[in-house]
Amino acid sequence: MLRNCPVHLSLMSEAMRFVSIRICALLAGLFLATGALAEAGTASKLLKIAYVDFPPMTYQKADGSPAGTFIEITRKVAIEAGYEPEFLYLPISRVYLYLRNGRIDVWPGSANVPALKGEVLETWVSPFASQLSAWYLEGTEPLSHFDQLQGKTVITIAGYTYGGLLYWLEGESSIDVTQAPNYRAALDMLKLSRGHYLFGHRDPVLETLAMSEDEKIRESEIRLRNLTWLFSLANPRAAILREEFDDAYLRLAEQGEVPPIREFGESFVIPGFPEQYR
Repeated sequence: MLRNCPVHLSLMSEAMRFVSIRICALLAGLFLATGALAEAGTASKLLKIAYVDFPPMTYQKADGSPAGTFIEITRKVAIEAGYEPEFLYLPISRVYLYLRNGRIDVWPGSANVPALKGEVLETWVSPFASQLSAWYLEGTEPLSHFDQLQGKTVITIAGYTYGGLLYWLEGESSIDVTQAPNYRAALDMLKLSRGHYLFGHRDPVLETLAMSEDEKIRESEIRLRNLTWLFSLANPRAAILREEFDDAYLRLAEQGEVPPIREFGESFVIPGFPEQYR
């Protein structure tokens, strides 16, 4: 019967074309939506990680890429936790600012930074400890008590507060504080007797000393602090990120991919060290 009804055949053909077009449009929309979701998922897994000049733990190579022992472990833990790490090289003051306003997600750095109190969450695990020492020339009295700093000049590294200790030093009228832009300049100032003691962390100082063979420089230990990962509380997922990092570190430690879990215990502090900055 339909063979003799060209009008009906034409209508059916138009309807089929309309259905085909609708199906193609729906498939195209589904494809675009899937792509957008995938892109959004990838973006949400990007982790912005700040790092500073603190060799050999964290530093920037000549080609601009991040390097150092702490960098490599951070990369492993971030990937194990399911994130894509993006490293940003910043001065320490900028790191503090960006943690406060959420422009970075995490910083591999020192625990218990007074300037960041209430601004960050720290991981429970600590892969390393950092030794702050007083460096001095052979012939100078070793620093065994903080009272010995009275009437002396202390060289510090620009940008570092030493966990707030810098504020105490600057507030003591009988202690002169001078700054150097980096460890190499600070050691040169010490050799030129522009200060009695240089406050510097052991790893970067030894890294610099090894390059220049400064044989007459000696060390007195001041304080041992834990290194950890600090997550910005400006990020609403800070608590989740911390838990994911802790869990990832534990898994990697079991596999021998990262240093074993450290016992925090009591950290060494030199006698006379200001109580509020311990």
